[in-house]
Parts: sequence; structure tokens; C-alpha cells
Amino acid sequence: MKVIKRNGKGVDYDRDKIRIAIGKANETVIEEERVTSRQIENIIKYIEGLNKKRMLVEDIQDIIEEKLMSLNKFSLAKNYIIYRYNRALARKSNTTDESILSLIKNTNYGVNTENSNKNASVVAMQRDYIAGEVSKDLTKRILLPEKITKAHEEGIFHFHDADYFMQPMINCCLIHISDMLEHGFVINGKMIEQPKSFQVACTITTQIIASVTANQYGGQSIDLSHLGKYIRISREKIYKKMKEKYNKKLDKEILESIVNSRLEEEIKAGVQTLQYQINTLWTTNGQAPFVTLFLNLREDDPYIEENAMFFEEVLKQRYEGIKNEKGIAITPVFPKLIYVLDEHNSLKGGKYDYLTKLAVKCSSRRLYPDYMSAKKMRENYEGNVFSPMGCRSFLSPYKDSDGNYRFEGRFNQGVVSINLPQIGILAEGNEETFWKIFDERLELCREALMCRHESLLGTLSDSSPIHWQYGAVARLKKGEKIDKLLNSYYSTISLGYIGIYELCILMTGESQTEPKGEEFALKVMKYMREKCDTWKRESGLGFALYGTPAESLCYRFAKIDKMRFGTIKNVTDKGYYTNSYHVDVREKIDAFSKFKFESQFQTISSGGCISYVEVPNMEHNLEAMEEVVKFIYDNIQYAEFNTKSDCCHECGFIGEIKVNDDLEWVCPNCGNNDKSKMNVIRRTCGYLGENFWNTGKTKEIKSRVTHL
Repeated sequence: MKVIKRNGKGVDYDRDKIRIAIGKANETVIEEERVTSRQIENIIKYIEGLNKKRMLVEDIQDIIEEKLMSLNKFSLAKNYIIYRYNRALARKSNTTDESILSLIKNTNYGVNTENSNKNASVVAMQRDYIAGEVSKDLTKRILLPEKITKAHEEGIFHFHDADYFMQPMINCCLIHISDMLEHGFVINGKMIEQPKSFQVACTITTQIIASVTANQYGGQSIDLSHLGKYIRISREKIYKKMKEKYNKKLDKEILESIVNSRLEEEIKAGVQTLQYQINTLWTTNGQAPFVTLFLNLREDDPYIEENAMFFEEVLKQRYEGIKNEKGIAITPVFPKLIYVLDEHNSLKGGKYDYLTKLAVKCSSRRLYPDYMSAKKMRENYEGNVFSPMGCRSFLSPYKDSDGNYRFEGRFNQGVVSINLPQIGILAEGNEETFWKIFDERLELCREALMCRHESLLGTLSDSSPIHWQYGAVARLKKGEKIDKLLNSYYSTISLGYIGIYELCILMTGESQTEPKGEEFALKVMKYMREKCDTWKRESGLGFALYGTPAESLCYRFAKIDKMRFGTIKNVTDKGYYTNSYHVDVREKIDAFSKFKFESQFQTISSGGCISYVEVPNMEHNLEAMEEVVKFIYDNIQYAEFNTKSDCCHECGFIGEIKVNDDLEWVCPNCGNNDKSKMNVIRRTCGYLGENFWNTGKTKEIKSRVTHL
């Protein structure tokens, strides 16, 4: 039977909801006025005995009232009516006033810390957040089943991006940039045709990025190697023009020199366009586009030489940084860069090792690029190398109707992340209890993920033409539903997870780096992966296990559990949980051992993963960093460098910032002592942005931000 809710949506009939509702009313009356479990069961059987295919939820509730009255349970029936009334009132009441007003006053801590890339004090950002608060309110009260909302609020899991749930928007995607550039597309009803030069290709790419960002809520990635073709087009164009202009007056060597010089200038200008446009674009959600540029130098690429020139300029300009309002070069947050290591550039004497050395030099100053091993990718993804969507979510291998692997033009439907430490706390070290609770909560996660999927079903391509009609994802007809792209494994839908470390402490007394802890951690990881694979086979949907990207979630779960269960050593006492499978930041482990150890978890977490190591004083440790990069290629799929150093946003200084006698931090490079422009680099993601300051002394402040 389908139950038709008040919003018109049909859901599967659930007899437990009737039992719970009557049970709650039962608790409000004296013993003599209560109905027995058998009487409740009879009411349920009567409803089921009607054998209706569809029933309105109001009709079911009317039947319950009538049955309670027929049993002479008049007080109970009255309280059940009051319960119904209060539930209806709660659904209709406005719960957003306080959150929106606190947002405008910059006192809404939850919103201010949810996304590290957003500045909640800016009007355009606040407008997006206000819409988000309304969406979250409607999502919790009306759009999601009550048990899903309750599970989210209790920290059983996190239903990501509820602030966008009321609209049919996807999470992240891998833009099919080659198709868009070659076959053209439309923005605002205007046709944009294939570019005739590299610089125009770069300009058009930024337009695509801006339009895609405006119509989804997660990150996007672009494989830059597709632009190499346009460098060759520009070269041929310049050569033809120079040859016609000088009409054989120059010998071939000089002509080539002029052409190369002009081409270098165009490549530099094109990269500047990409970098500055991305950083100065102000999207509809009030921030620069969350975009990742994928630098993959493929040996079978006919434009490999052009792309080598292109990637070199990208790395050079990222190393130099972007000037702030004071004219001082700082590290831009976007675009994120991922550099692919392969046989020809893995610092083992390959032809393109010079590019990798430049990438390492860039990482030493700017924390980017991240590094991806083509060797490990091929092992884990059926011989394929491709970009994650945004910066961490990976697609599963998928073949189109012609039998060809397809990655670009695919996307993620959404994420729900499970709180593993909370299960460990409830299990109290008992494995039988743990697996029972774990199973129940994984099933709840599946139901929550299906809410994501079902909310997208029936979406028309007209909702975002850039995605569905003009090639970013597909080329559907106007008015066509996107449903076929939601099914048959074309897109992913992700189960995230937080706190493997804390779970192992609770269940085994050891970290996952110790024998018992490691055995248990792998058992849990494999179990989650098997669940995702089972859901995938049963549903035809692309369920995937995903190393959750939301660092703020590590704090939300820990805060909820500390309030509920109190202070637990090495678990809730830290104020945060360790993200996904990562080794806890306090453990003494060298970079090589950490990467080698975490690599086994990356293989299991194929729907998304990344690992980090910290290197102090990175610009003075280039040789050591190069050794780590060599190691990455052979041992781990996806990794990046971090540092615990302080950062001054006035001058871009990265290093130790001293505290003076007045308990102020003073930059040794420029003398800045404005704490709003002085940050500690985020340990887990390298974010160089606003941190959270309390009103205590500097030592308290510093200890608080070190782990952010």
C-alpha cells in the first residue's frame, strides 16, 4: 500500500508509524485509559485488511480515532487528536525566524562554520544562506520522513546539504568539457560555438564553470588536457598569419621563434583568464566557483606537448599567487589543482619530471596541487585515470552503449554520512551489539539516500539547461526527464563515514594503526563497502563508499555525542572526530608509513578518498617532498601535503607567527597584527581562510584553531 502524505507524495506504508503514534498518546493517559499492544495490533490489522492500494494519511488517522472511540478510550482518543493537531501545527509553524536573524547578525555559529569557503558576513552570501535556512526548515518539517529528520538531529547520520534539498539540484559533477567546446552550447539563450583560439577556449571555459556552479550545490572538475587542442589551433593560426605577413622574408628558424614567442604569450594570457576569472566570479550562491582543474599528461594524448606547456604555466602562476587588495600575492582557494603522476613524470628520469619538480615547488608555497597516482588509479578503476568530482568524490567505472568507459558528463546525487563513534559508544565494546546497531543504522542511511534519489526523479532538463541540454552532463531534449541519468549506475549516490579511529578505540582499545584496531577497521570498512555494493545490485543505483569531505562534520558529531554521553577519553574529549579512515593527528607516524597504511582504506573507499601528510617549513624541504611524491606514485591513489604553519593574509607569509607582549600575533614579514587577517592553515584541507576566534588569550585561541 502507498500512503499519500500531505504534500501529495506517496510513500510505502509503515505499520510501525501507527504503533509509535498510538504509543505516544498512550503515555499521556492513566493505565485504565490505555490500549493494549493486542488492541493496537487489531487496529493496524483492520487498516491493512481494507486492502487498499492507496490511502491518504488523514484517512488512516481518522480510522485510528474511530477505533479508539469504539473501545471507549475517550481520553486516549482526545489525546491522540491533540497529538495530531500538534504535529500539524509543528509542520505549519515557521521555525526559521531566529536562524535567519542570527545569520544576518553573524551570530549563527552553525551556518558560519558549515562551509569554510563561504563568508557569511557578505550580503550576497547571506542571501544564499537565507534561502538555505528556508530549505532546511521545509526539508525537516515536510519533505523528509520524520525518522530521517530525527536521525539527522540526533547525530546518527548527517543528511548533507539540506539547504539545497527543496530544489532539484545535483551535488557535484565531472563536466564533459570536450563535448561542450567542440559542439557548442547555449547560455541565456545565446549560442556559443567552438572556439578558434586557446585564449577564447579559456574564456568560454570560465563561462561554463560559472553557469554550472549556479545550478548545483557541490564542486565541479574539468580535465584541462582537452584545452591542449586549442593551443595547437592557436599555433597554426599564428604561424599562418606570420607567414602571410612576412611573405618568405624570414628564414624558418626566426619564424618559428616568433611563433613560439607569440604562442607563449597567448598561453600565459589564457591561464591568467582562467585563474582571475574563477577567483573574481561571484556566483549565485555567493562565492567563487568550487572548481578543480585536473592536470593529467597522458602519453597517448596527441596534444601532449601543448598540454605540457599549458600545465607548466598553470603551475607557475599558482606558485606566484594572486594579489590581494594590498597588492601582495596570496594563495587563492580556487581553483583547486590535481596533478597526475605517471611513468613519464614520477621523478624517475621521465621526460616530464621537470613539471613534477615545479608542482612540488608550487605545493611548498601554496599547498596545491594535490597528487594522484595514475598507477594506483588504474589498479582501482579497471585501468582508468580520471578526475574526482570537485576534489574527492570518485565515480565508478561505467560503459556506454558502445562499450566505452565514460566518466566525463557524470555526477553525484547526494551524500549521507554515518556517525561510527556513536555506534561504538552504544555498543560498549560488545561486537554483537555493535553489528546489530550498525546494520539498523546502515539501513536508515540507505533510506535517507533514497530520499535524495527520489527528490530528483521526474526533474525536467529545463531545470538546468547547461547541465541537461547543453552538454555539461547530457544533451537531453527540452521537457525530457533526467531519470535515465539517475539510474543504471550512470551517477553515484554516496555513503559517507566519520570516525574510524574513535570507533576502533571504543571497540578494541586500540587505534586502527595497531593490530587489533587495524583488523576491526578493515572489517568495518569492507562491511560498508559490501552494503553499498549490495544496494547497488538491488536498486540499479550507483551507491558508493565515500571518505566524507565535510571537516565541520567531525565537530558536529563530536559535539552531539559529548552532550549526550559526556566526556570519553580519546573520543569525545578532543572536541572533534577523525575524518573517515584517517590516522589521528596526534599519532606519531612518518609520511611514508601513513600513506602506505591509509592506501588500503582508499582501495575500499572507492567512492571518494584523500590522504594527507604534514611537512613543516615546506619551502626548505623540497628534496624531502620530492621523495614523498615518488612514494605517492607507487603506493597511494590520492594524497596532498599540509603544514601546521601560521599564515598571514596581508602578505601571504607561511611560517611561525610570533606572539608579542600584548598577546597579539605579529607577522614577522609585514608586521600585520590584525587577527582577522591572521590564520592557522587548516590541517586537513589546506584552507587559507577565516578561522574561529574566541575572546580568550592567544594561547587558548591557538590551541583551538590548530586542528581546524
